[in-house]
Amino acid sequence: MRIATFSDIHSNAPALTNVLRDLNKQDIDEVYCLGDLVGYGPCPNTVIEILRNKDIPTIMGNYDEGIGFEKGECGCAYTSPEEIANGQKSVDWTTQATTEKNKEYLRSLLDKISFEADGYKVLLVHGSPRRINEYLFEDRREDSLRRIIEPLDIDVMVCGHTHKPYHRIIDGVHIINDGSVGKPKDGDSRACYAVINFSGSIEVEFRRVEYPVDDVASMVLDVGLPEAFAEDLRSG
Repeated sequence: MRIATFSDIHSNAPALTNVLRDLNKQDIDEVYCLGDLVGYGPCPNTVIEILRNKDIPTIMGNYDEGIGFEKGECGCAYTSPEEIANGQKSVDWTTQATTEKNKEYLRSLLDKISFEADGYKVLLVHGSPRRINEYLFEDRREDSLRRIIEPLDIDVMVCGHTHKPYHRIIDGVHIINDGSVGKPKDGDSRACYAVINFSGSIEVEFRRVEYPVDDVASMVLDVGLPEAFAEDLRSG
């Protein structure tokens, strides 16, 4: 069995469109979205409607929760005054731009997805099994990750939220982060998603997909979102 997971689209419809086009060329049995459909980018409604129309099983990300329930914040870990100010602009703009029907869809998303694939027990989350907005970074200490997975009866855990793809194995449990479709943070501006092969041993491929980055960066500015968001897209 082969599955594909992607996450952190962040209102980047051109990136999502190209990822789905690439996915269609792969031999994939099931496709899942791990959340954060909206925020930062110029196309929240388009992204939501693409996923709704394709009926892809989707987990609620922290940004989806913030916009869907109109919380006025996204549960993000901003550190500098500039990041805090820009983050608030994103939340305010996205809340206003997203239709009521699409906010209802965001509120309906799953908190996690569990299933078996070729005998492997798989758990899909957005941030971590503990919190929707907990960051499981690629360099997180092994003992810390062990405390998270020890209570769980799983063989594989796939998450998003950090926007940085990785694959680690701790005590036989595969921990996979599928990167980001619409806002990568690993120095590669291309969209990223994961293909996981469960036939025999577990194999993970991170696929990178080109999309018109400069066009989306211009769209970010056209709708009045901060210049920093456009630069983030260009730099990855």
